[in-house]
Parts: sequence; structure tokens; C-alpha cells
Amino acid sequence: MKKLALLLLLACISCDQSTSKKENQELEVVTEQEMAPEADIKEAINNSLENWHKAAATANFEDYFGLMTKDGVFIGTDAMENWQNKEFREFSKPYFDKGKAWNFTTLDRNIYVQHNSDLAWFDELLSTQMGICRGSGIMEKVEDTWKVKHYVLSIAIPNDNVSEVTALKKQTDTLLISKLQSAN
Repeated sequence: MKKLALLLLLACISCDQSTSKKENQELEVVTEQEMAPEADIKEAINNSLENWHKAAATANFEDYFGLMTKDGVFIGTDAMENWQNKEFREFSKPYFDKGKAWNFTTLDRNIYVQHNSDLAWFDELLSTQMGICRGSGIMEKVEDTWKVKHYVLSIAIPNDNVSEVTALKKQTDTLLISKLQSAN
């Protein structure tokens, strides 16, 4: 009887260890699947941004706004262009409907990711109808797709030309500064 009890005890311990080992192996597999390599994440973000710009160039309204989050924001080059998603859709729709939105071609892009996060950020240089522009923004992973959550477009002005540009926009800026200060 003692031998049978000892055999049962050893069998239980053996089963418990093999189950525990199997659970640990499954846990490691899940962990590896959840943590995509940084290069894969950057590639997915790059693809989303390229597809977003392509959708504008081909005037594909649904694809363009499908690559923005529902609460996405687009900050344009004009000081008063702070477009929330709904307003940006309304503003953009006539351009897309005419088959001519805007065409931005990527010249350079940097993508930054944070480990185990559904947010990433980027900056890019673009060839546009306005010359070289800089875009920067935040991407959010929504389900399996990286989408533009916040985008800022700026016209790149060479340092040697800042004085000329500042003089050119001085009157407009002075009026806008006055208006904004009196509103606060």
C-alpha cells in the first residue's frame, strides 16, 4: 500500500510539472506574438502613411479618412487651420469630389515607437505643390491598422528666408494676434 501511495504521489508531481512547463511554453508563445519587432511596427506605420498620402493624391475620400482615427485632427499651414475630423471631412469633400485633392510625396520620414504602446509618432519631409513641407504627427493602432490621430503640416522655410517671410506675413499676423488676444 505504501508503494502504491508513493507511486501515485510521484505521478501527481510529474503531471503537475509537465502541465506547468506546458503553460510556461504557451505563455512565452503568446508573449512573442504580442510583441511585434520595432521594425515591423515602423514598416506598418510607414505603409499606412504612404497609403494615406496616396489616397489624397488619387482623391479617394473613403480610404483617406479611413486611415484617420474618428477623433483625428489635421493642423494645416494657415494659423487658423485646426481641423477636427468632422470639419476636415466637410472642408475636404469638395476637393475629393472634383478628383483633385493634394499630392504629397515623401522625401524623408522618421518614425518613433514606444514599447508595448498603441501610439507612435513621426516626422516627414514632403514634396508638395507648396514646395518642401514638413509633416509630423501621432499614429494610433486601431484594431490592426495604424491610423493618423494628429497631423501637423508646415511649410519649410529656409533660415536665410525667414526675415522675408516674416515681413510678408507681418500685417496678417498682427491682425490675427490682436484678434486672438482680445478673444482671451
